[in-house]
Amino acid sequence: MKIVMNGKLLMVFAMLTISACTALPPANDMANQPPAMYAKHIEALGNIAQFSLKGRIGVQTDKQGFSGSTFWTHGPNGDEISLFSPLGSQVASISSDSSGVRLINSDGGTYQESSAEALTQKALGWSLPMTGLSDWVVGRPTSSAVQDMQWDEEGRIKSMFQDGWKIEYDQYALNNDLYLPGKIFLKSPKLNLKFLIESWDIQTKPL
Repeated sequence: MKIVMNGKLLMVFAMLTISACTALPPANDMANQPPAMYAKHIEALGNIAQFSLKGRIGVQTDKQGFSGSTFWTHGPNGDEISLFSPLGSQVASISSDSSGVRLINSDGGTYQESSAEALTQKALGWSLPMTGLSDWVVGRPTSSAVQDMQWDEEGRIKSMFQDGWKIEYDQYALNNDLYLPGKIFLKSPKLNLKFLIESWDIQTKPL
């Protein structure tokens, strides 16, 4: 009789243990939960109304590469991006608004498309991912699904996978009470991009 009771107790204990394990998320899921400071950081980035940046850009594809400097102004009505060679000559000027995207190259040739991705592919031979870049460059995801994300101890993104891109952030710097990226790596099967941001000019939404 005593052995039977112990068997029943062991069975009950085993069922409770299995139930408790089932109720807990897998260890990897628990480790991948965003820290509390992440929401605060993303909320602060949401106050950006417009930004301008100056820095360096590197592009690498299977067939060609490009490196130089860039000036970029992003606002609610569109973008203005200038690309310069290492020697300082202007390679391209890209502008976008509600009517589309235009590019003027160093020879004065003008291109126009409905998207920056198609435009830069046609004119430069590589596709600039403008659909997500204005969010990624300030250190936040777009509104589409994120496959994976890692954070630092301050809740800032270290890396994430989104829209076919792996985005990595090497460092952040305080600017206008916001922590903004200083070095960004974007990798896709067809293109690698590197941004080294030398300066930011941030305008926030009025309170």
